[in-house]
Amino acid sequence: MSFPNQNPVGIFDSGVGGLTVFAEVKKLLPDESVFYLGDTARVPYGSKSVDVIRRYSLANVNLLMTLGVKAVVVACNTASAAALSFVQSRFPNLEIIGVIEPVTEYLLTRPELKKIGIIGTNTTVASGAYQNALMKKRNDLTVSAKSCPLFVPLVEEGFFKGEIVEKVIDMYLGEMKRSSLDALVLGCTHYPMLRKAISDYFGGKIEILDTAFYTAKKLAEVLARNSAENRSSACSESDRFFVTDSPDSFRVTAELFLGHKIDNVFHV
Repeated sequence: MSFPNQNPVGIFDSGVGGLTVFAEVKKLLPDESVFYLGDTARVPYGSKSVDVIRRYSLANVNLLMTLGVKAVVVACNTASAAALSFVQSRFPNLEIIGVIEPVTEYLLTRPELKKIGIIGTNTTVASGAYQNALMKKRNDLTVSAKSCPLFVPLVEEGFFKGEIVEKVIDMYLGEMKRSSLDALVLGCTHYPMLRKAISDYFGGKIEILDTAFYTAKKLAEVLARNSAENRSSACSESDRFFVTDSPDSFRVTAELFLGHKIDNVFHV
């Protein structure tokens, strides 16, 4: 199945976190139209079972397909860990990429980074997706992982810095700080909003890896490989945002994430 080059790219997440991926995609691929789907009625995915996450992810891809997207980004670490291969098998003719493989591929090109930390939701960390992807290719690595469930509500309430944020970071990451990491992977698409606070906590001495940046690069490679880039000089249509709960609530948080006003938010 092929799709016209002018068709939009689809991105889905359990809520607003995937907007960090949206922002990186728009930065790297400004001529692409993007349809973003936030499953805000069923957020968070991080505490749900694998079967439930697969069912939700399948519904999300189905919806984006009806909107005519030419590729899909699973902009959710939990869904990437629990459901990526599942939805790929259901849509063999559609390019679907997640947020885990792009950053682990990058880490495999950096042999000097030997002590890696992974932070994410309960489901992402428990799945071992990052740990397994790294350890099966490099046996010289020390990989530690920690779930940080309070980071998501902090971000969604607009707390990106300050005393509360610093205390929560210390509660979760104190042990990693003492272990002298070389790099830390922000294994949840909400976490880039805390990137500066986390980097400051580590004294700016370790590499902080944002999955959103590497996912956008992977999408660009996939579109180029399939000759599916939008070759016109501008987006063929406006970006759109689809949510399964209140558009107004989503809009407020999304504008915090993106730093500008957004329109075209639709309830589905």
